[in-house]
Amino acid sequence: MEKEELYQHVYSMIMSSSKKPKYMTISSVKVANLYGTKHEEVEKGLQQLVEEGRLEKSSMDKPPYHDIYLLP
Repeated sequence: MEKEELYQHVYSMIMSSSKKPKYMTISSVKVANLYGTKHEEVEKGLQQLVEEGRLEKSSMDKPPYHDIYLLP
């Protein structure tokens, strides 16, 4: 999966969020299903985007404790 394509998809998901500040819980399985790839590749791409500083990753402090992604 191309990292830039993943970033554009995640970016649009976050920007369409109505939450303030804008963030999104992203399911790597659902994104992988959309692109016809493995969820491990999506997780790897998301991790690379976090390491590059293009996304920020956090965890919810209340159940269900999902990982959330924000724009820096």
